[in-house]
Amino acid sequence: MRVPLSWLKEYVTITISAEELAERLTLAGLEVKQLDYLGVPQGIAPEGITVPPSDHLVWNPKKIVLGAIHEVKAHPNADRLVLALVDHGTGELDQVVTGAPNLFPYKDKGKIDPPLYAPFAREGAEVYDGHAEGRVRMVLKEKPLRGIPNKHMVCSAKELGLGGDHEGILLLDADSIPTTAAGTPLVDVLGDVIFEIDLTPNLARAYGIIGVAREVAALTGQTLREPDYGRVVATGGDIGEAITVAIKDSYLNPRFCGMVIRSLQIKPSPQWLRRRLEAVGVRSINNIVDVTNYVMFETGQPLHAFDYDVLQQRAGGGIPAIITRTASPGETLKTLDGVDRTLDEQTILVCDALGVLGLGGIMGGDESEIKPDTRNVFLEAANWNYINVRRTMTVQKMSTEAGVRFSRGIHPAQSERGVRRAAEMMRLLGDGEVLAGMIDVHPAPAPVIRVDLPLREVERLIGISLSAGEISGILTRLQFTVEPLDEQTLRVTVPDHRVDIATGVVGAADIVEEVARIYGYDRIPDTLIEDMLPPQANNDELTREDRVRDLLAEAGLREVINYRLTTPEAEARLIAPGESAPEINGAAYVRLANPISLDKTVLRHTLLNGVLENIVRNARHSVRQRLFEIGSVYRSLEGAALPDEPRHLALALTGARRVATWQEGKDVDRADVAGFFDLKGVLEALVKGLRLPAGALTFKRGEHPTFHPGRCAAVYLRETLIGYAGELHPLVAAAYDLEQTVAAAELRLDPLIADLPRVDRITPILTTPPVYQDIALIVGEKTPADDVERVILAAGGDLLRGVRLFDVYRGDPIPAGKKSLAYALTFQAEDRTLTDGEVAKAQAKIVKAAERELGAALRGG
Repeated sequence: MRVPLSWLKEYVTITISAEELAERLTLAGLEVKQLDYLGVPQGIAPEGITVPPSDHLVWNPKKIVLGAIHEVKAHPNADRLVLALVDHGTGELDQVVTGAPNLFPYKDKGKIDPPLYAPFAREGAEVYDGHAEGRVRMVLKEKPLRGIPNKHMVCSAKELGLGGDHEGILLLDADSIPTTAAGTPLVDVLGDVIFEIDLTPNLARAYGIIGVAREVAALTGQTLREPDYGRVVATGGDIGEAITVAIKDSYLNPRFCGMVIRSLQIKPSPQWLRRRLEAVGVRSINNIVDVTNYVMFETGQPLHAFDYDVLQQRAGGGIPAIITRTASPGETLKTLDGVDRTLDEQTILVCDALGVLGLGGIMGGDESEIKPDTRNVFLEAANWNYINVRRTMTVQKMSTEAGVRFSRGIHPAQSERGVRRAAEMMRLLGDGEVLAGMIDVHPAPAPVIRVDLPLREVERLIGISLSAGEISGILTRLQFTVEPLDEQTLRVTVPDHRVDIATGVVGAADIVEEVARIYGYDRIPDTLIEDMLPPQANNDELTREDRVRDLLAEAGLREVINYRLTTPEAEARLIAPGESAPEINGAAYVRLANPISLDKTVLRHTLLNGVLENIVRNARHSVRQRLFEIGSVYRSLEGAALPDEPRHLALALTGARRVATWQEGKDVDRADVAGFFDLKGVLEALVKGLRLPAGALTFKRGEHPTFHPGRCAAVYLRETLIGYAGELHPLVAAAYDLEQTVAAAELRLDPLIADLPRVDRITPILTTPPVYQDIALIVGEKTPADDVERVILAAGGDLLRGVRLFDVYRGDPIPAGKKSLAYALTFQAEDRTLTDGEVAKAQAKIVKAAERELGAALRGG
């Protein structure tokens, strides 16, 4: 937010430099990120605060002053030039030659009374060249213009660095400047410093000049001077006979204040008002609209002005009845920015009997806006639910000054202050008449917050000892009310503009924070912690989860972390058309009441969608990717307040199976891409690293709508299905715009790590020689290799130390419908060298078990 120092000084006396004030504000939490200087000398800015280039134009107080133009004469030798007779504090009138078109109406009219006031640059002054592109400096020197000597200048805004306007000189209204004494240094008249303050969401109280002035007063020990909000001259009839207001949802609209001002004259705002609005970055429109903006920037309370006659016409000539309610399905509104907007059922609106007039707290509609022929105004200063306003701005993809303020939170008490302040200004600046009374519908008054603050809590949290008087003094300067509860406790009543202060223990911490920042964080000495560190307890769940991460990283995968928020449409891409997956689209989603964006509306059902999105984004940089994610998914439970949050593990492999070595260069076989068996190998390595028993994880032929038919396996942990693995279904890959093969899996993590051994059992390295034997078994085509391996391990007994499948063969002489699986077997005893007979006996047991349980036959037997 832009805060002009000149505007700030209206509410608090400032006795320190702008640079020192910027540093004090920043240390107190209101971060000043930039200082803009208008004509005044630049000081040494604190570290971290941006300032304009050091060559910005400084108005020399002896050379650039306030001038009073008393007469304008025709130039004897030029029709496009005039002679201005100017008093610039020397006691006599100096003649200046100028071509300013806004002086021509005064030519040869005689003495101007009262005079015109304008910036005056004396000979030798440095200004910007108004006729040059950009900002080109020049020094005034005496130079005749069409035969008339000229050594001074009356200045335009461009020549002073106040803007780009060079069409005429800058004429100053007498009531818009602090003095009309000719010769006063211009820096004392128009000089200013603009503070660009970066406000965090918890600083809603500082979204107005008065809010910043309150902070300045507390930091510097000065007195805050607020406007007299209650002073409104109301001479019209009773407002109750002019308009009514009804609130349908007090949670979304806790308060609605309004006043009516009649017989207004729509005209340009006075110069002082236009200048202040321009300083904060707002374009002047007319006196009525400008007042609403001015009061918003002054107090932090947004307002909206309706053309009362339009409201009355919409009411059929009767009394307008304003209603605040949520939108009905299909309702639309054309807002002041000219955009036709479709409204959803959660949007709070300002309406009448005919329909929508405006988006509550954000922007009005174009039908009832203030126009040049407006004469009567209904002025609204309402209070709106900050979450709803934030949500509506997100849904409508719009941001306004009013919306930003309401989205941070504004106390309902501000509504009355804002509407009274603005109504009186409209009366004065628009020559209007205020109707007596104020519409004030307040169905949900905010509670008064009181916090009991133990004095010892201040010392405990910030590390210094402050007396009750020091603490009370700081809080009183911030407009808190403080009274002693007992010798060791203060009862603090929170002012209504502080919506960021909580109750109870949290509120006490909030109060201590206020004491610390006003006292000065930089004044708090560094100290070492004196408390004992709490005992450390192992977190077995986290340790197990981290073990999975470490093992997958060792396998060459990289971890990704995605948002837990997504949309049902995004996850629906995981389901091939015409298919269904209960775990994704069969369960109810946990939906956000206030989504932060349109692509984050629900809590996810699966991790795989996020991982595949990572694959898509990363494909621009590398085709070969190995990714995994560990995190929770969320499933609504009927009748339960909270959802189920099981942890999942998702993996995805794509691209070349291996990275080319320096010897291969670019000749590595790019067709050798990772597929299902690479993914299976990663999972088997994970299980082995987790020290789970051999055969604990099994893969069975499965079907899942995310994966390619025939290239999908159901993954079991012992007898429990924990997920699926496979290559993506072509239609799913197409939905993600993936052209390359992707092997992926998603497993339930909790059962996988639930029974991990706490201690790794270590067995001694055998010193006896192993015996290696190969065996080939003919089994049915549909017999899984895992079943064969399980039978071999069970029948091999203690002597069998290893089983490895090394060949699969189909074809002559293997019968049709059969396949040959060849295994390398390793036999070894702990205490002796095995004999041929012992190995043959063990192998025979394996063959018989395979014949009995699988219907297998020994190949060549």
